[in-house]
Amino acid sequence: MRKLFIDKLPILIVGLVAVFLIVAVFLYIEKWDEKQGNFPEHEVTDPTIEHNGTSYVPKDTLETFLVLGLDKYDGEGHADSYNNNMQADFLLLFVLDNATKQYTAIHINRDTMVDVNVLGVAGNKVDTIRKQIALAHTYGNGRDVSCHNTADSVSSLLMGVKVNHYISVTLDAVTVMNDLVGGVEVVVLDDFTGIDNTLVKGETVTLKGSQALTYIRTREALENNTNTNRMKRQEQYLESLLDSFKKSVAKDDEFIVEASLKMSDHIISDRSVTQLQALAEKFDEYEFLGIRGIEGESVVGKEFMEFYPDESAVKELVVNLFYKPKA
Repeated sequence: MRKLFIDKLPILIVGLVAVFLIVAVFLYIEKWDEKQGNFPEHEVTDPTIEHNGTSYVPKDTLETFLVLGLDKYDGEGHADSYNNNMQADFLLLFVLDNATKQYTAIHINRDTMVDVNVLGVAGNKVDTIRKQIALAHTYGNGRDVSCHNTADSVSSLLMGVKVNHYISVTLDAVTVMNDLVGGVEVVVLDDFTGIDNTLVKGETVTLKGSQALTYIRTREALENNTNTNRMKRQEQYLESLLDSFKKSVAKDDEFIVEASLKMSDHIISDRSVTQLQALAEKFDEYEFLGIRGIEGESVVGKEFMEFYPDESAVKELVVNLFYKPKA
């Protein structure tokens, strides 16, 4: 019996080592995954910047929230550990000032050419490539890692300003929220003949269901098929949606809870449901100062449209929203 045990001892040792390694790997993955929703603190030695002869320092009362609209419905996207096929077709950075109780939104052109992190299998940065910001989301697991990667590109575009939180939504989420607020009223900006004949240019309509997606997504079949033109409709729609959202909250104390529950299956965020509800209440209470864009030039690239932001306009925007004169 003792000899049999000794003969099998190497096999037992190998088995125990294998189990230990497997457990260690899973523990590493668990710890690594826990960190993906947390943005690293960037060490800043001197936050002061100069603009038009004046010194500025960062405002310390701001909170930023990045909204990503993905180009897929639930279940359509494919992802593995380091790559996926879901692009961020819509990017909006909310900048909330908790001191003044006001907020602004920056609408970012999905074709904006920026530095995008190329991620390896473990989610670590292995390279940087210059391409459309919408493609930053295609690196990573299609969830937290991809959102984080897109946030890094947004930060790079905006001179290193910090992105505090994020939320990504699939196409399903648009119709859900649209109908939760009872539809969204817009004055139709483009001719949708042959696409949706009920969307007549110049007429006021209340968008319902998938019609909302048609209005904010359609580009190729329109006379003006640029993303810049589509962004005008998206901004118009968003402002009307926010107005409808505020009215819904005012009418029903339980609206935010109901909306959170119905939207939960269609979103990825670093915020819990409770934290999202608290943020939604800020959107209801704070004064909305409007949507800001980034000036630049759209050109036809080798394969796709490319938008090159004007560097001076970016600095003007960043200083205006994120900085204050140095005392």
